Amino acid sequence: MPRARLKNPPELTERLRGLAVAAPAVGFLSSSLLAFNAAQIASLAVMPVSRHAFRKFNRWAADVWWGWCVTGAKTLYGTNIVLTGDELPPRENAVVVANHQQMPDITFLMFLARAKGRLGDMKWLVKDPIKYVPGVGWGMWFIDCVFLKRNWAEDKESIDQTFARIMRDRVPLWLMSFPEGTRFTEAKAEKSRAHAAKIGLPPLRHLLLPRTKGFAASVQGLRGHLGAVYDITIGYEDGVPTLSQYVRGFVRQAHLHVRRYPAAELPTGTDELSAWLHERYREKDELLEHFFREKRFPAQAPTRRPSP
Repeated sequence: MPRARLKNPPELTERLRGLAVAAPAVGFLSSSLLAFNAAQIASLAVMPVSRHAFRKFNRWAADVWWGWCVTGAKTLYGTNIVLTGDELPPRENAVVVANHQQMPDITFLMFLARAKGRLGDMKWLVKDPIKYVPGVGWGMWFIDCVFLKRNWAEDKESIDQTFARIMRDRVPLWLMSFPEGTRFTEAKAEKSRAHAAKIGLPPLRHLLLPRTKGFAASVQGLRGHLGAVYDITIGYEDGVPTLSQYVRGFVRQAHLHVRRYPAAELPTGTDELSAWLHERYREKDELLEHFFREKRFPAQAPTRRPSP
């Protein structure tokens, strides 16, 4: 059964109520984010004196603002996540890979990060133009996110420089990555399947073929600092929501199926890490096939919700 898009509530009153609740919340978050940007710019004066103090402040800023996003959704709409799979230890350094369907994927990953004490330590692999966007983009620059240009020669240099700083200063992190490189659509999926056939890989039904270079470079560049790789598969019972639907409270729950792979057990070579990630995506494809059929993931561990 293919994925479906979430439909708006049929009642006009429910749609208007969602807009009325969302508008002031979005206004507050937007204006406060710009205020945080101003404080982050001011924190540059501290960096030559103490990199630790600079990072500590910007980590706090990310934790607070992203925390408001999570708390707002919980408080206004009762939004939460359902977890299955492996238990994750708190405050572990990890590379996190997840499937990408729509922007709310990011917000639900924040729910999990907050429960595990890593919300302010999320560092994203994102497209380079985002760093020029006031608000979210500027904020991500201050917390050592990795901005990618899709040119491997340039990207590798940026990745290596960022990871060298993280390793030198032993920076806590969840390195967040969507290896598909973009949000899933059927048109992109057709191109991905054609490419898989061309290079001799099995086609994926519900995912795009993962880009493996960034993942391999992340594991290799952070080896000795990572505790594990987390493979997270995201599903929505009633259809995949847009960001607009999420902020209006039309989706109250997401399912996250988690697999934890200790870093010490991962292969070391680039080709081997690439093959390892492709195998995880074949497994994720089976998980999503089960989810779209049953509206739940197979419970390898008891279903549970993270504490607030």
